[in-house]
Amino acid sequence: MATVISPVADVCRSAKRAAAALAQIDTVVKDRALESIAAALEARLEEILAANARDMQAGVEADIGDALLDRLRLDDARVAGIARAVREIAALADPVGEVISGERLPNGLDVRKVRVPLGVVAVVYEARPNVTIDAASLCLKSGNAIVLRGSSSASHSNAALAQIAAEAAVAAGLPQGSVNLLAGGGHDELAELATQDRTIDLIIPRGGERLKEALQAVATVPVIYAASGNCHVYVDASADLDQAEAIVINAKTQRPGVCNAAETLLVHAACAAELIPRLVRSLGAAGVLLRGDDRTLALAAAEAEQAASGAGADAVRAVVQEAQEEDWETEYLSLTLAVRVVDSLQEAIEHITRYGSGHSEAIVTKDVSAARAFQRGVDAACVYVNASTRFTDGGEFGMGAEIGNSTQKLHARGPIGLRELCTFKYVVEGDGQVRA
Repeated sequence: MATVISPVADVCRSAKRAAAALAQIDTVVKDRALESIAAALEARLEEILAANARDMQAGVEADIGDALLDRLRLDDARVAGIARAVREIAALADPVGEVISGERLPNGLDVRKVRVPLGVVAVVYEARPNVTIDAASLCLKSGNAIVLRGSSSASHSNAALAQIAAEAAVAAGLPQGSVNLLAGGGHDELAELATQDRTIDLIIPRGGERLKEALQAVATVPVIYAASGNCHVYVDASADLDQAEAIVINAKTQRPGVCNAAETLLVHAACAAELIPRLVRSLGAAGVLLRGDDRTLALAAAEAEQAASGAGADAVRAVVQEAQEEDWETEYLSLTLAVRVVDSLQEAIEHITRYGSGHSEAIVTKDVSAARAFQRGVDAACVYVNASTRFTDGGEFGMGAEIGNSTQKLHARGPIGLRELCTFKYVVEGDGQVRA
């Protein structure tokens, strides 16, 4: 059973024992366990959807909002996608034992830097039940035991998924305690988990700023923050405007409630007069509310004046509101987009430096030197040229899945996949050498 009511320390000790065994298990056994998990998800679909329906009903009654409901929702296609991701992870190369580098020293010692599991990884996450399986699969493939701690909003979904994964993994030959779920302990449980530094090797929180702040206040275990995404798209003076419009619409509307969706659009003044009215129309038709600076408002007003009818003008005016200072730093996770006109590439970079969260940033340009300057000047985990920010995802990057996207620089940055769940050791072989 994966759903655990016993004290946090006991759960973590059980995971630590499992991790010692997992680190030595062959790839074929781990892959067999992942295939078993994928098959069990498909076989027990009705059970999963029934559990999720209970969470969805509670979420609607609690009025948690459309973005969280979208993250929470499971259906046939999403469960099939989760199972498919498990199989994709199984098909990836096993990072454990990979030789990162190696050399023979002048004294004859052979030194190899070898990738090894971290040990026990705790993942704290909100609303997204798919993380239960994504995280468990990535940890098992990389030889780690996992302690899952989901939110109360997805408690039934997480319990069903974690139990299915744990039972399938053990049946396939992995040790008991490889997959663990903490349930129902509130903030005290989170604080206790964050201080289990003798048994937990890493905590990865995947949620909002309040979760990040709660962990920062108490954690003694190392933490990689899969943090918020205040992502930008900058349209440069030389951009192909058809391409720019398509990228902006995709980055904002394809799935607005996720961390790699665009939250701010920056437009060079040289193309703003043509592009912004187009975007007012197309984004407005997609249900997006724009929060614009003075120049954006002026261009929107001019577009309203040219509208063919009073109703058309009113529609344009309804799409655009005046931006406030807090709009530039807000992760909306909804169909709202802040828009600012800038006079240069450097001004766009400075805006991103001030307000960005270091997640994903994009430039649309035909100027190679501008693209290179943006790549060098923007400090983010993922920097795009002529592509949507929505591609920042472990699955899209060929990792099978991800636990989250790190905006830190140590020890992982960007999508957290198999290799990011490993550390390394130096393996040194000699022939009787002693140090003089």
